Amino acid sequence: MKLPFILTRPIITESSMRLAQTGVYTFEVAKNATKGQVRQAIETYFGVTVVGVHTLTRPGKSKRPGKRRTPIKAADTKKAIIKVKSGQTIALFDVKE
Repeated sequence: MKLPFILTRPIITESSMRLAQTGVYTFEVAKNATKGQVRQAIETYFGVTVVGVHTLTRPGKSKRPGKRRTPIKAADTKKAIIKVKSGQTIALFDVKE
């Protein structure tokens, strides 16, 4: 898989911002991306040294919208939790007050 298509978006929640203060960052990644590809993409785009990568697949939710209430399943997503070398940060997660 090519590097531009691996990282989908950063996940910005209260818990991910709390983890970002300790050097742990959360991204949504392509479903078929491997840990090695995620590591390479983070190191290439953000210029940081990755210490560890954890991935998990979140199953899509089942919904029953509309008049006929036919079930529709949302797509599964993959989340990567990345730990960077201490002292390094990713600028996307910096909060300015």
